[in-house]
Amino acid sequence: MATGECTTAVHAGRHDFRDLGVHAPPLDRSTTYPLTSLATGTASLGAMAAGGAPQGSPVYARLHSPTVARWEAAIAELERADEAVAFASGMAGITAVLVAAGAVGRHVVAVRPLYGCTDHLLQSGLLRCEVDWVEPDAVAGALRPDTALVVVETPANPTLRLVDLRALVAAAGDVPVLVDNTFATPVLQRPLELGVTWSAHSATKALSGHGDVMAGVVATSAERAGELRQIRILTGGLLDAQAAYLLHRSLPTLPLRVRAAQANATELAARLDRHPAVAAVHHPSLPACDPLGLVGRQMDGPGGNLAFDLHGGYEAAAQVMKAVELITPAVSLGSTDTLVQHPAGLTHQIVGEEGRAAGGITPGMLRLSAGIEDVEDLWRDLAAALELT
Repeated sequence: MATGECTTAVHAGRHDFRDLGVHAPPLDRSTTYPLTSLATGTASLGAMAAGGAPQGSPVYARLHSPTVARWEAAIAELERADEAVAFASGMAGITAVLVAAGAVGRHVVAVRPLYGCTDHLLQSGLLRCEVDWVEPDAVAGALRPDTALVVVETPANPTLRLVDLRALVAAAGDVPVLVDNTFATPVLQRPLELGVTWSAHSATKALSGHGDVMAGVVATSAERAGELRQIRILTGGLLDAQAAYLLHRSLPTLPLRVRAAQANATELAARLDRHPAVAAVHHPSLPACDPLGLVGRQMDGPGGNLAFDLHGGYEAAAQVMKAVELITPAVSLGSTDTLVQHPAGLTHQIVGEEGRAAGGITPGMLRLSAGIEDVEDLWRDLAAALELT
């Protein structure tokens, strides 16, 4: 039965609650599980080692956690994916995809900007990737016989740049595509419906929404999910059960939180766009920031994050971060409270000056993640800080 997104967010991953006789998500903290027999334990272990589900006993928590599996099922339903695989962090999920795609020691095509640590992972040499950084319309021309993967983030961190995913998938042809969907969440964008191979999230952000969980998740096909589970077992990147419990508890309010933050971000973007201290505002609600008309076609809304450049450059940005009182100067995003941070000096500092410039990240840019506070209170705080620049 088809359901709306709010209904799905409330009920996903809870299909067996009546049989269990519970109303809230159960939390299983076991690290090991009793075996009914050696034969059944061996069969279950073999199934999980091949990337499948346990056959009876989960055997050992690094192989499978029932609490994690419930939340994975819920995210898969929201993403309209076959399956989802959870990790201890977003970067653990991104790394697993790169390994599963066969990108180690091979060629990767990527579009900037990306989250700073993703950019750095590709550039660091750790996975021995050879990376070509291109514009979205140059992806097809950058492909080689040894290209393993195309990587993109939309809306992009921190500039909110939008990429047409249908066009990108068509340009990539037979090469699989990884999209970081953290900024949009499944509420606003479902990349797999557009032909993308993997939709990755830092679940630390809006999927958690309360600033108290570190997690990652990747939605994909059943076959690809099996590959990711094999990597997760071998590398030990399983999400902790307590974190999965908190994520599942937060999920029912996800659409409400995303849309409340989006309303605040849209209003703040409009006011910042008129403020004399602000040189440019980046938010998909502004026509100049959505030249392809992707909001309403690819995305169901512009989202709760924005960025803005200050005429006063780095000094002005530092002053605003110091002066805000209600807004928290901190990295991360997607929380119920509003956060502001300086990409060039914090989240994207490790990218390097050349990479930041290529991604449109300026010394005077601040990224703001709108929370769900009253927008007038947020604006008073922000406007007062801007007056000091």
